[in-house]
Amino acid sequence: MTRRYSSSRGFTLVELLVVIAIIGVLVGLLLPAVQAAREAARRMSCSNNFKQIGLAIHNYHSAYKQIPTQHGGTGLRVGAGSWWEGSATTNHEELSAFVGLTPFMEQQALWEKISNPSMETVTPGFAIPTPSQMWSAMGTNPRTDRGGFPSQEYVPWATEIPTLRCPSDPGVGAPALGRTNYAASVGDSCHRVQDMGAKEGNLQPMSQWRAERYPACDRGFFQIKKESKFRDVLDGLSNTIAMTEIITDLGDLDKRSAISVLNGGDAGGTANGPQSGPKWCVDQGQINPESPNFFCDNDPNCTNPPALVRNGTSARGMNWANAMAPNSQVWTMRPPNSETCMAGWYDNVGSLPASSRHQGGAHVLMGDGAVIFMTDSVEAGDQNAPVISFYNKPGKRSPYGLWGALGSRGGKENVEEQLNQ
Repeated sequence: MTRRYSSSRGFTLVELLVVIAIIGVLVGLLLPAVQAAREAARRMSCSNNFKQIGLAIHNYHSAYKQIPTQHGGTGLRVGAGSWWEGSATTNHEELSAFVGLTPFMEQQALWEKISNPSMETVTPGFAIPTPSQMWSAMGTNPRTDRGGFPSQEYVPWATEIPTLRCPSDPGVGAPALGRTNYAASVGDSCHRVQDMGAKEGNLQPMSQWRAERYPACDRGFFQIKKESKFRDVLDGLSNTIAMTEIITDLGDLDKRSAISVLNGGDAGGTANGPQSGPKWCVDQGQINPESPNFFCDNDPNCTNPPALVRNGTSARGMNWANAMAPNSQVWTMRPPNSETCMAGWYDNVGSLPASSRHQGGAHVLMGDGAVIFMTDSVEAGDQNAPVISFYNKPGKRSPYGLWGALGSRGGKENVEEQLNQ
């Protein structure tokens, strides 16, 4: 009788290690593809949000026969002398264009809260500092840094609107109010005369001096404190940028969201700071050469900015209802994802470019509603050229190449590129 023995042979340690190594390599190859697919989905969602905003602008124009006003709203509170003061009873014409767009972005419920008096507060039981102990219709001045008026307690301004957020941006919550990743384009000239818009500081009509000088630097799709229509976009809606993407501040020194301020000003007709050339902050050595995406922070071989605004409601994209430049405006002088550089304080003017968390560029919304991805390498002309103003080549073509030409609404530039292919 013959006995048969069966034997089974297991994996050796070497074979096991080889299999694990192969699996590790495959996972390593797969993860970047998964990450890229997720970012592609986020980028598409971001673009779709922008299309909805473009549609809202056109529906607003159809309803009211004008473009929503950047720096619009109710006048000064009793006792206030200037628009930059705080207010719990009026908004001092400090509302961004997004406020008027809310009912056209499927935010009718939010618009009803804004357009009617209310008693709701962010903190339950908070005593509203108004004679009626109610918020007035159209809300408070959305800025939170002047006069001790707690605008952060006004619920609509603290509400985050999904349509205004790009999924690629991780910023969320305090110290911001409601964040926005989209901003209104006010053109390719940040001259100091533009800071108060088409009115005086007390919101009265422009003086003769300002009326003579303001129009030369008022070159964007959106006009500050001034009614405008599609007919005013003389270069054509398809050739003019209406809005761009921006990133929101994360409290770091990212040159795109931390804002370098107090970079010169204006004395008569002589401008310095970014007015004399949008590359001013770079030329002053404020960017860290070892970390070129960040401002200098007591690092060797670079110069600290005069002052930085970050990590608060006045920082980049941190307050969607506020028309103040860092919150909801862009100028098309520096290419996308360049540094922020303001001439005066953060309620003044400066070079505030488009920016995004996408790789290599940012979305822009054209006046006709088209959404285009504009790369960081877009042709941007002479970056040391002074801005166009009453004192410098009024009405001329933008000195900032294709990028500046797309930002000006009536510069008579020939845009030969087919942007939306």
